[in-house]
Amino acid sequence: MPTNSAIEADILILALDRIDDTLAAIASALAQTGLRRRVIVLDQGSRPENFARLAACAAAHDDVILAQAETNLGVAGGRNRAASLGDGRVIIGLDNDAEFADPHCAARAVAVLDEQPALAAIGFRIVIHATGADDLSSWGYPNALRARAGEHFAACTFVGAGHAIRRAAWEQVGGYDAALFFCWEEFDFSLAALARGWRIGYRGDIVVRHKVSSEARLLWSDRRWFHFVRNRLYVGHKHGAGRGALMVRYLAYLARGLRNGLLWPTLVALPAAWRMARNTHVAPLPTMARRYLQRHDAAYRGRLVQRLTGEVLARLPGQR
Repeated sequence: MPTNSAIEADILILALDRIDDTLAAIASALAQTGLRRRVIVLDQGSRPENFARLAACAAAHDDVILAQAETNLGVAGGRNRAASLGDGRVIIGLDNDAEFADPHCAARAVAVLDEQPALAAIGFRIVIHATGADDLSSWGYPNALRARAGEHFAACTFVGAGHAIRRAAWEQVGGYDAALFFCWEEFDFSLAALARGWRIGYRGDIVVRHKVSSEARLLWSDRRWFHFVRNRLYVGHKHGAGRGALMVRYLAYLARGLRNGLLWPTLVALPAAWRMARNTHVAPLPTMARRYLQRHDAAYRGRLVQRLTGEVLARLPGQR
C-alpha cells in the first residue's frame, strides 16, 4: 500500500455489536481536527440491525469507510484487515467502547511521530470514561511507572484501546501476528519493531476515555485468561525465550490461575502455545533490543523473585 496519500492518519475501529458505544467512538473519531484523517470501520459479525445502523452512519460521511469481515478475525487480524483499507502514514487504533478525550488527540499523535522519527508506535493514556481516573485494567506498563501516567516515557509496548503506529514501521514488521487473535498482539508487534531498531513511546498527554464495555467482552473467567497465557508463552518462544524461562513463566501462571479459579484454561494453554509455536520461525531479539527491554521495562519491575511473586499473588480484574 503506498504511503504518499494526502491522508495523515487512518483511525481504525473494529465493530462487533456494542452499537451505541461503536457509534459514539466513530463520532469521536470524526470530531478529530487539525489533520487530514479517515475513519475505517471493520464489522466482524454484528447483528443485521446493528450493521444497518453502522451503514447509515457511514453513508452520511464521505470520510468513513465501512467494511465487513467474512468472520470474526479477532483484534489482531481485524486491525490488519482494517489497516489494509487505508494508506495514511499513521495508523491510529481506537477501541469501539472508547472515545478521544478531546478533538486534537489524533493530530497530537501524528505530530509526536513526525517529531520523533525513531518511534514505531505510541500508546495513549487510557482513563475510565465515567470518572476520568486511570483505567488500571488498561495499564500495560510497569506498576512503578503509574505515578507518571500523565507524562511521557520510553516503553516496550502500548495498549490497544488507544494508540498510534507509524505505517512505515507497521509495514516493515508485517502488522500484527493474526494467530494471536486477541491479547499480547501489541507486545508482539513492539518486540518485532524493537528488533528492527525502532522505539516505542507512551504519551500521557494524549488521552482516551474507555467505557470498558462488558457487551461481547471476553471475561477473565472465560477465554480471556486462556488467550492471555497461551499467547504470552507463544510470543516468548517466537522471540527467542528459552524453554526454561517459558516454563518458569508457565508455572507462575499456573499458580495464578489456581488462585483465581482458572486452573483448567491454564492447563489447556500450555499445549496450545506449543502447537502454535511448532511451525513458527524463531527470531531471538538482538542485543540492542534486549538492552532496551532491560532499561525501559525490567529495571522497573524488580528482581525475578519479586516479579514472579507479584504474578502469582495478583488477582485478576473482576475475580474475587
